Amino acid sequence: MHPDLSPHLHTEECNKLIKELNDCHRVHNIAQFWGKCNGICNAMLRCLKKERLAKREANYQQSLKNQEIRKQMRKADTTNYKELFPEIFKDID
Repeated sequence: MHPDLSPHLHTEECNKLIKELNDCHRVHNIAQFWGKCNGICNAMLRCLKKERLAKREANYQQSLKNQEIRKQMRKADTTNYKELFPEIFKDID
């Protein structure tokens, strides 16, 4: 089983492999059951895994930044967070 294959969720590289797999299934509608499209499917799964791991790493790095900001906010004895963290509040005003 693989994740949602909607084009807006994936990179161009993975979208190309997804399209190739769908084309292979359409052209080889019976032979796909004997592994005709397995090479393309495996390449697509590797690409989707690479995307997932990159997204997970980016989310982890963002969570570390957020944890550090929260830690600094707890240490600060001021209510003027806009001066303390201008990068957070720049889009709010």
